[in-house]
Amino acid sequence: MTACIRIATSPGEARIAVVDGNRLLDFSVWHPGSPDGVGDIHRGRVIASAPAMAGAFVALAGAEGFLPDSEGARGLTAGTVLTVRVTRAAQGNKGPRLSATVSGAPANGPVGLVRRGPDPVVRFAALYPNAPVTTDDDFMAAALDLGARVSVVRPAFGEDLATAIDALSRPVVELRGGARLSVWPTPALVAIDVDAGGAVAGAGNAHLRHEAVNRAVVPEVAGQIRLRNLSGGIVVDLAGLSPRKRAALGPDFIAALANDPLRPRFLGFTALGLAEIVRSRIHPPLHEVLAGPLAAGIEALRAVMAAFAGNPRALPAVRANPSVVSALQADTTALADLTRRTGRAVTMRSDPSLPAGAWRLETGHG
Repeated sequence: MTACIRIATSPGEARIAVVDGNRLLDFSVWHPGSPDGVGDIHRGRVIASAPAMAGAFVALAGAEGFLPDSEGARGLTAGTVLTVRVTRAAQGNKGPRLSATVSGAPANGPVGLVRRGPDPVVRFAALYPNAPVTTDDDFMAAALDLGARVSVVRPAFGEDLATAIDALSRPVVELRGGARLSVWPTPALVAIDVDAGGAVAGAGNAHLRHEAVNRAVVPEVAGQIRLRNLSGGIVVDLAGLSPRKRAALGPDFIAALANDPLRPRFLGFTALGLAEIVRSRIHPPLHEVLAGPLAAGIEALRAVMAAFAGNPRALPAVRANPSVVSALQADTTALADLTRRTGRAVTMRSDPSLPAGAWRLETGHG
């Protein structure tokens, strides 16, 4: 394998792709000014013990996390100050998951953030230790502590890679041969439907054609799970085979999932013939990263950059829903990054009349 880590940047965001030739192996979206917090070291204060939940709630800097008994909460009392590490990002209304197993961190000091955890570039660089790293931004290249592995290449993504990455934001995946996948995250689980489409056309035994198509699709399913960082319970509805016949594809799922660093487990098939997979949630899945006020704000800043490239004499203002403005202002790098790239600060206008997540550019502002 000859892997390469490519980083495409825009104000407040880096899109990191690991590729082998034209094949996309791994992908992550990183907001440096609003990281997900996984791996961060904090000094926290125990708020309350929760015996019914086998753990304790811990106050962090600007957040509240949960420390399980198995990770060091047993016997702690309210008011205890201790050093903890974030092992799982916050999810919905749930705070981050914590562990008190921390090495190399000072034991004393005020409650607050001690140091940040590794970013996606660092994680991919460790996972692919021989992979060169390219980025389209000199500032990013200088900030990465990877020595001679880093070089600046513009553009960071070719057209084919950009198309493949853009497809990860859409629910329907068109596959070679005519089959397709539909990926639908829900609050309870992720449902993946396989549609054989024209892939089963032709003469011969229909059952064998469906079996062949499904065998070919299983690695694609595993690849989408990894690239989209899907997690929790995942069910896959294969195409055209009875529940009894689907059992023969169990080994294919096991083999396809084997190289995933998060070690997802294939649990078998339900009575309805749905393949069941469970994959650990550590970092937020891609569909969550690409949704919400900050994602909308980052999209607006990309539009500002595109307008600036077309006319460097003028910088459009951004009018946006208050949640979008607040998210950008809370991000520690996004607006400053835009200023660095354009030489001017963008004007942000909060407009409660716009729908949640909505924004628009207003031209004529220099």
